[in-house]
Amino acid sequence: MITIKEATTKSELTDYIKFPFYLYKDNEFWVPPIIADELESFDKTKNPAFENAEAYFYIAYKGKDIVGRIAAIINWSEVNNQQKKKVRFGWFDVIDDIEVTKALLEKVYELGRKNNLEHVEGPMGFSNLDKVGVLTEGFDQLGTMITWYNHPYYAKHFEQLDYVTEKEYIESKFPFENVKPEFFEKANDLVKRRYQLSPLNFKTTKEVMPHVDKMFDLFNASYASLSSFVAISDTQKEYFKKKYISLINPEYIKFVEDKDHNIVAFSIVMPSFSKALQKAKGKLFPFGFIHLLKAKNQSKDMIFYLIGVHPDFQNKAVTAIIFNEYYNTFTEKGVINCFRTPELADNIAVHNLWKHFKPEVHCRRKTFRKEL
Repeated sequence: MITIKEATTKSELTDYIKFPFYLYKDNEFWVPPIIADELESFDKTKNPAFENAEAYFYIAYKGKDIVGRIAAIINWSEVNNQQKKKVRFGWFDVIDDIEVTKALLEKVYELGRKNNLEHVEGPMGFSNLDKVGVLTEGFDQLGTMITWYNHPYYAKHFEQLDYVTEKEYIESKFPFENVKPEFFEKANDLVKRRYQLSPLNFKTTKEVMPHVDKMFDLFNASYASLSSFVAISDTQKEYFKKKYISLINPEYIKFVEDKDHNIVAFSIVMPSFSKALQKAKGKLFPFGFIHLLKAKNQSKDMIFYLIGVHPDFQNKAVTAIIFNEYYNTFTEKGVINCFRTPELADNIAVHNLWKHFKPEVHCRRKTFRKEL
């Protein structure tokens, strides 16, 4: 018999977070989160995503054993401002039992019907900066801290339940040795002169902070045209600034500004924390933070997390300036591999940014949709 229970207390939410640790305990490719960080993300008093979203966290039991979990989510900005009558689901993990999957998804349907929504989509988080998609290819590839990993049967469960593909994403990688200066040096010089642009580099987090709000404003502007985009609020900007910016090496944050010091492009790259997180096993203490600090300072694998260009400067080769700056920094740091986070498979403009580096698609993922 399958029992579904909502997780509301700290103890129950901790069980909810720890279930994948059991499900993937012998899997060398799964990257665990930091438990305390996940708890904070689910705390309605701390995570500003809950200003415009509501979420309910459910655990599936067989007897006393946990056999699955799911989050049922409504992003009200998406529903009210974009008129997308959608209920989301995320943080989905389950044993290979389709009856458990059906029971968990029923809680999502209940929330959607209660609020007169029309379809369900997932897996996805509260906003565009959360993890997205169920892995469909690349099960033998090490995950990252900003993607979900899952067993191959997840997608099969959705297909058996008459879900259809809503969005497809790809993840690619390339060795840094594929990056040749001739790809961007000439364009870098030309674009800087033509548009009176200059790169902005940083040595300390303190130097970065005064520019972060402008960066998030540019993020909203540069991604606004995407059909799935929900803008980041002012409160979320403050939250992300305090929570994440200090964790990012300042030398891996690059801005491009015009003659009036307006930011027209930005990029954030992060060292890979995957192996460090595996060693930390969900805990910062007593030794987890040491593994993370070592990865921050010594990792030779880089994750291109975000890149954005103001609409007025798109298709003007402004990214040549960013690539030139990263080339210099990566050469100095001895970087070996570069990885891209999930990109919409039909976002040809983004794919074209990387084509000269001969990227290899190593993972694919999807979100699935079903009408209510």
